[in-house]
Amino acid sequence: PFSSSARRKMNLKSERRGIHVDQSELLCKKGCGYYGNPAWQGFCSKCWREEYHKARQKQIQEDWELAERLQREEEEAYASSQSTQGAQSLTFSKFEEKKTNEKTRKVTTVKKFFTASSRAGAKKAEIQEAKAPSPSIHRQASIETDRVSKEFIEFIRTCQKPGQDIYKQCKLFLDTMSHKRDLSIEEQSECAQDFYQNVADRLQTRWKVPPEKVEKAMDEVEKYIMTRQYKYVFCPETTDDEKKDLAVQKRIRALHWVTPQMLCVPVSEEIPEVSDMVVKAITDIIEMDSKRVPRDKLACITKCSKHIFNAIKITKNEPASADDFLPTLIYIVLKGNPPRLQSNIQYITRFCNPSRLMTGEDGYYFTNLCCAVAFIEKLDAQSLNLSQEDFDRFMTGQTSPKKQESDSFSPDVCLGVKQMCKSLDLLSQLNERQERIVSEAKKLEKDLIDWTDGITKEVEDIVEKYPLEIKPKSQALAAIDSENVENDKLPPPLQPQVYAG
Repeated sequence: PFSSSARRKMNLKSERRGIHVDQSELLCKKGCGYYGNPAWQGFCSKCWREEYHKARQKQIQEDWELAERLQREEEEAYASSQSTQGAQSLTFSKFEEKKTNEKTRKVTTVKKFFTASSRAGAKKAEIQEAKAPSPSIHRQASIETDRVSKEFIEFIRTCQKPGQDIYKQCKLFLDTMSHKRDLSIEEQSECAQDFYQNVADRLQTRWKVPPEKVEKAMDEVEKYIMTRQYKYVFCPETTDDEKKDLAVQKRIRALHWVTPQMLCVPVSEEIPEVSDMVVKAITDIIEMDSKRVPRDKLACITKCSKHIFNAIKITKNEPASADDFLPTLIYIVLKGNPPRLQSNIQYITRFCNPSRLMTGEDGYYFTNLCCAVAFIEKLDAQSLNLSQEDFDRFMTGQTSPKKQESDSFSPDVCLGVKQMCKSLDLLSQLNERQERIVSEAKKLEKDLIDWTDGITKEVEDIVEKYPLEIKPKSQALAAIDSENVENDKLPPPLQPQVYAG
């Protein structure tokens, strides 16, 4: 703020020039008390930066809403003109024309932002925006799709002309794939792989983009298009991916009895740090199913593999080798039983960027996961160094491998672990006893049914061989001294006689 002496000097200079200056005209229009520069439309430097920043943010938001509205109009145009050839190029030309006109209008608005009539115009624009319906109300996409779309638009803005070309190619690809839903999943995979290769070549040859930036751009492209295509290409009904998922899940459940010792896993879960690493590895491999982008699914596999290497390193006090890693990964898959495992593997194989899948640690860990699943599908008695009889009994649930005895524990093992193992052994014995009792009860029930059926058959044979003849009931004879007057054949009853003598 100006001091009284400064105001007097400015008034004297103005009076000498014959100009009357009001002190309120020298202050910032926003009323902060600082001097307003005429070059900044009467605002001080601080207020002008704030107003410019607000205008910039508002412009970005309006551009994004414009893109959403144009995208919705584009989808409606395609839906109404599916039978018309060349609809894609016409729609995109319409999009480019509207975008150019809108951008010109926005630039003019920003230049006139600090004019005298800007406040009234801003209030009018705010009223119109408040009355206009929000585009997000009519959108059917998920929250994640909206978030990825915003991130992709922010990314292409940083790339300038190459970014515009990338956006154009992505839109054309998505529009083309929307008309190719009837193709097989293998043909759609080929289209995606060709698109990745085409975009990478355009960035390298036409725009001379460095390799590291090309890789980052391809990651963003993959994230954008696969998030939009996820519900159409992941585990489609035209494939048997779901059937394979159920078969693998059932197989893993049947192998719940497999112990780390059978697989020669060099990991000791009795160590707290190792146990935590195993839990994190299982969590990462299960989390893979919740991701939509192939690169994110590969990242989950990579994190799981790194936890496995750390667990082996802590257990053995030396770096892990490939011979130690694969058995441990098999054990993690058996213990975690990840959902839709085969569908995730097929999805990554079909739609992941080939440059990432064929090279680097992501590709190496993914190859090991495929080998682990193949090993589980073909697991037999010889693979676990068991006899066929024991393997069959374990698979049918008749018995389970013996747990480690408490006496064989090292002295530093806590009493809780020993008591737990004793309880597990007791439960295993009770389970075997219960199964044996149930088996004997079923056998006894079957014997009783067979004995009843045998007795019934013997009785039927005897009755058939010696039929029972039932004669009619004969008439009962009356007593001699009874008063049976109806029977004339009986002599009359004796009457006592008295002789006089």
